[in-house]
Amino acid sequence: MSELNSLILERIRDVPDYPKQGVLFKDITPLLADPVAMTAVVDELAGLHQVDKIVGIEARGFILAAPVAYRAGAGFVPVRKKGKLPAATLEESYDLEYGSATVEVHRDALAPGERVLVIDDVLATGGTAAATVELVRRTGAEIVGVAVLMELAFLRGRERLTGVPLHSLVIV
Repeated sequence: MSELNSLILERIRDVPDYPKQGVLFKDITPLLADPVAMTAVVDELAGLHQVDKIVGIEARGFILAAPVAYRAGAGFVPVRKKGKLPAATLEESYDLEYGSATVEVHRDALAPGERVLVIDDVLATGGTAAATVELVRRTGAEIVGVAVLMELAFLRGRERLTGVPLHSLVIV
């Protein structure tokens, strides 16, 4: 196991039965509170690709994506839940286990040809990441990859990102 992998896994707290019975929640707040671990994660993600923009997925993806954008010398673009952005948006809906959800990005946030890295904290079923990739593509920007702190392999979210380079700092 790599040093970064150990650093991350030692700082992720398992919270049983949150937010509902039977779910084992992966709490990243201890990692965020550790300046050595947080710096290592940001540095690793910032060094993955040369990009123009970093897209962060609401909400915990923002926590990682903003400092990564700063470190990479790139712009930061939020992808938010429907109804949270104030200007004209593009939206993409996707199915969840029970129901559906919609994410949005400002229409003018990305330009055709810009190189974009999408960042989130956890890749679970892949629905939000796949919808975000589609939003970015609809702007004419180029997806260089999706990067996540942690991938929950048993949920097979990677399968929804076929053809998109995926970088997971840890896979559990």
